[in-house]
Amino acid sequence: MIFRYAPFRIILFRSLFAWGLIAASSLPAAQPTDAPTSPTSSATVQPSGAITSGPLSIPFSPYASAEALAQFVRDANRSPAPGLSGPIEANRRYYDAINSDRVERMKKLYPVEIRSEKIAGVGTDIVTPAGGVSAANRGRVLINLHGGAFLWGAHSGALVESIPVASVGKLKVISVDYRQGPEATFPAASEDVAAVYEALLMHYKPQNIGIYGCSAGGILTAQSVVWIAAHGLPRPGAVGTYCASLVETWGDSAFMGPVLSGNGPVTKPLLLVNLPYFKGADPHDPLVFPGVSATALAHFPPTLLISGSRDFALSSVLRSHALLVQAGVDAELHVYEGMWHSFFSDPELPESHAAYDVMVRFFDRHLGR
Repeated sequence: MIFRYAPFRIILFRSLFAWGLIAASSLPAAQPTDAPTSPTSSATVQPSGAITSGPLSIPFSPYASAEALAQFVRDANRSPAPGLSGPIEANRRYYDAINSDRVERMKKLYPVEIRSEKIAGVGTDIVTPAGGVSAANRGRVLINLHGGAFLWGAHSGALVESIPVASVGKLKVISVDYRQGPEATFPAASEDVAAVYEALLMHYKPQNIGIYGCSAGGILTAQSVVWIAAHGLPRPGAVGTYCASLVETWGDSAFMGPVLSGNGPVTKPLLLVNLPYFKGADPHDPLVFPGVSATALAHFPPTLLISGSRDFALSSVLRSHALLVQAGVDAELHVYEGMWHSFFSDPELPESHAAYDVMVRFFDRHLGR
């Protein structure tokens, strides 16, 4: 079953949440490697990891690992992406090549079995550990929502987020190939996630289902919680919003993050409402921006937030954590020093290993409560 956007139900939902609305904000187009902003000048990454931009020189953090330094320098030397103004198929090929390489590296470190399956008419990739799901996790399942600016990331990008969690956690992870722009617009992705979630409710208790995602997937995870509640479905047991979350990518990191990641200074971050997927979406709607409604946030299950000190979306993640805590949600925040947007997509980093462990322990603690 695919949910369709029901204006009457959404208007009713908005009225129920009207008293809880706070200042409206828009959410970013968080992406794995494409620069999210328009640089005003260039920056250079030295072999040492130091960044120079005009008179500014910033060394790579001594608190980050040697593996992270090596990856940071490799990323700086990668050929640039086509950019959001480029052809969508060119962008999809570019990121698929990067993520397909990551998938092959992950399979060597984290053996899994992968199969594709339609669930409620929605394409999914089902990832299970090579040794099988543990006895303790047979009644549990995780839904993964991949990143990629609501433009790319299906399959290879989803597997990057699913493989290590399934392997380390010894549980089943289902990555959803949700509809994206420019072919689809909001709320298509929320409909697809809810359809898969409702189908899984026939086999799993809601408290045993977790949802998580990075970047656009972190945004969609938050949106899905509110969408699920608006359509009368029981809330999931726990969620993880990584690399992006409930509110706009504004604040200090929106301007400093690009510089710390080796891009030039910027004057205006790219906002979510400017992406093709969100054409015509209402920025005052908590189904689009959950952070605008304290009442909506009060219904969130335990939530894990992860970011890095160089992530352009760090400020939005910090703000999202504060809003969740203010709403009385059990919210757990981890920020990794020296790390950039979606850093754990590269499996060799000690920081990535630590993040996988945090994710697995979080869901193990909260699912089934």
